[in-house]
Amino acid sequence: MKKPNILVIGDLIVDHYLWGGVDRISPEAPVQVVDIKEEEFLMGGAGNVINNLISLGGKVGVCSVIGDDEGGEFLQKRLGEKGVVKEGLTIQKGRRTSKKSRIISSHQQILRIDREDKEDISKKSEDLIVLRASIVLDFYDCVILSDYGKGVLTNSLVGRIIELANGKNKPVLVDPKGSDYSKYKGATLLTPNKKEACEATNIDIKDDDSLKNALKKLKDEVELEYSIITLSEDGIALLDDEFKKIPTVARDVFDVTGAGDTVISAIAISLVSKKSIVEAIEYANRAAAVAVSHVGCYAVKAEEIDQGQSGRKIVTIEEIIELLPKNRKIVFTNGCFDILHSGHIKYLKEAKSFGDILVLGLNEDESIKRLKGENRPINEFADRAEVMAALEMIDFVVGFSDDTPYELIKVIKPNILVKGGDYEGREVVGSDIADETRLVQFVDGKSTTNIIKRCSL
Repeated sequence: MKKPNILVIGDLIVDHYLWGGVDRISPEAPVQVVDIKEEEFLMGGAGNVINNLISLGGKVGVCSVIGDDEGGEFLQKRLGEKGVVKEGLTIQKGRRTSKKSRIISSHQQILRIDREDKEDISKKSEDLIVLRASIVLDFYDCVILSDYGKGVLTNSLVGRIIELANGKNKPVLVDPKGSDYSKYKGATLLTPNKKEACEATNIDIKDDDSLKNALKKLKDEVELEYSIITLSEDGIALLDDEFKKIPTVARDVFDVTGAGDTVISAIAISLVSKKSIVEAIEYANRAAAVAVSHVGCYAVKAEEIDQGQSGRKIVTIEEIIELLPKNRKIVFTNGCFDILHSGHIKYLKEAKSFGDILVLGLNEDESIKRLKGENRPINEFADRAEVMAALEMIDFVVGFSDDTPYELIKVIKPNILVKGGDYEGREVVGSDIADETRLVQFVDGKSTTNIIKRCSL
C-alpha cells in the first residue's frame, strides 16, 4: 500500500533534557546544586507530530521557520536523519529557535528554561512558506497545522494555507492554540482538549448536553467538516451528522505529555488511508493509550496499537533499552515464575511499590532446566511470559537465558534491585550495579515446588 504522505506546518521546538543528582545546597544561595550526569536533545512541538507520523508509517514533509543558530542546525540535522522532506524550512536571520531545557533530578522536573522568540515570523518568511507549500502540496495527501503559539502559524499564514489546501481538496487537521479559533476557519477538523474547548467556546463543559453545544459551536463558527473534542480518559467526542462519544482504551497512565500530537497524527494517517472519521478516532484512541503508558513524548509504533496490553509488555533486551524512561524509578526483579501463586503476587506488588516501573527478568526454559532439572519448567517461556505480562503491577517482561540475570541488569541499570528474603546475608547478583537492593519476605508454604509435590500425590 502507498504510504500516507503528510505535510506538517508549525512550530519546531528543541526539547533539551538534563538529568542529574542533588546532594547539597549551594553556599551562594538557598538553592539545590544539580550535578548533571546526562544530557539529551529531541525534536519537540511540531517535531513530535513528525516523530509520530513516521513511527506510524507515514512519509513527512515540513514547512516551518527556524533561526540561524545552534537549535536550528540541530533540527535540520535531525529532520534529515529521519528522512523528512525539509525543503519547506525557512531560516530567518536573527530569530531564536525555540528551545526548552528541563532539569530533572530524583525523577522530578526541578526547573524549565525557555529560550525563544514568540513574535510572529516576518512577512517574507510567511510568503516563502506559502510559496513552497503551493509548489509541493499536490504531492501530499493531507496537511497538519501544529500550533504551539511560537509565531510560525500567524493568522494570515493559517488562512492562506487552509485556502490553498481546500482548493486542492486536501484535508487540513489542526492542533489549535489560544482561545480564538477563527483563524482556523475552513479546516477539516481541530483537536482541542476539553479545557481548550471550554476557553474557545465560553461553554462550561460538564455533561453531554454542554459537550454537544460546544461541539456544535465549534463546527458552525469555524466551519469544520468534523467537530472533535478530546476528553482524556473519557475518549473523544465527535459531532458529524450526529453526536458520538468514542471511548478510550484502558491502560496504565504514566505521562500525558505529547498525547495530543499522537491523536492528530493517528487521525491523519487513518483518514488518508480512507478510514471513516469514527474509525480514525478509534485508532487515535488506541494510539493515545499506548503513548500515555510511556513517560515523556513517545512516538507510538503502528504494531503497538493493535497489540494487547500483554503483547506491549513482553520485550527483548534490545527493546527495553529504548523503552525504559530516564526520569522514573526503575525496579528490577527476576525469577522462573513457573506456576503462579499468591506468594508471587504479594512479592511482585511489594516490589512495584518501591518505584515507578517494574521490570521482570524471566528465566527462559533452558536456564530453568539447568537450575531446576530436566522436568522443569512445567510451563514454557511463552506461556509464562504471557501470564506475567497480564499482571497489572508488571510493566515489562524480558527473557534471559543465562543462569543469572547479571547481563540484563547491566543493560537496565535499575534504581532498585529486589530479591526474596532467603537472600538475607547472601550476595545478590547485580547489587553492584543497582543503586539499592531490597529483600521481600516470601509467604510461608507458598512455592511452585510445593504445588508440584501436591499434584504428584
